[in-house]
Amino acid sequence: MELKIFSLFDNLEVEKIKNLFKTEYPWEPLKILKNYLLELIPDLPKKIPLREPLSKSLFLTLEGEILLLNEIEIIENEFYFKGEKIEGAILYAGAILMNSKIFFEKNVIVEPFAMVSGPAYFSEGTQIRQGAYIRGSVYTGKNAVIGHTTEVKNSIFFTSAKAAHFAYVGDSILGKDVNLGAGTKLANLKFTKKEIFFEINGERISTGLKKLGAILGDNCQTGCNSVLQPGTILGKGSFVLPGKVAGPGILHPKTIIK
Repeated sequence: MELKIFSLFDNLEVEKIKNLFKTEYPWEPLKILKNYLLELIPDLPKKIPLREPLSKSLFLTLEGEILLLNEIEIIENEFYFKGEKIEGAILYAGAILMNSKIFFEKNVIVEPFAMVSGPAYFSEGTQIRQGAYIRGSVYTGKNAVIGHTTEVKNSIFFTSAKAAHFAYVGDSILGKDVNLGAGTKLANLKFTKKEIFFEINGERISTGLKKLGAILGDNCQTGCNSVLQPGTILGKGSFVLPGKVAGPGILHPKTIIK
């Protein structure tokens, strides 16, 4: 099967990391994601506490001003401070920011007891729900969801990609409108701990990676408690039904694993 970036993702131009995808193979961006984000992301304001739970809920404006959330007036999902409209992110008390290389666009919400390590870039409207564990080198597009007790590391969520409940997302890419059912695991390391290869047009292609989870094209969905094995690529619009195991290897668009 031929494998091209555009065969998996349609609307890369809206993503802040679109330049990472000028590569031959879709796993290549994961190799350089961390360094790219470190260069892209400015430091958080120095007054934000790090490596400890926030004691109060904060509103972080796009200009870097830190306000107490209880001082903000919310009218029809818009925010006002002393009568003036403002834009920014909500960081609830109990959330833990482990380092300064974290960036929040407007309308991002970080719920209590989420732990976030940078580098991490969260686009407009991203939800980081209660108890999420973000281990660094993470990018989310607009309106993405990293849900309750979901663990994410070195991964990319494109616009409206969601891992809303009890998921593990390691060294993986979720295309636009991907939805992971509760308990989905994107495993990223073989038992043998050997390098991951793909067969493409009869040729054995090395990824150069021992850790590679799954790459899900736009509009893929997984059912509850499904597992994608290390080195799985799902074509656009594919489904993995509840409790099933997919991969490894490259699966055609609109594949149904049942």
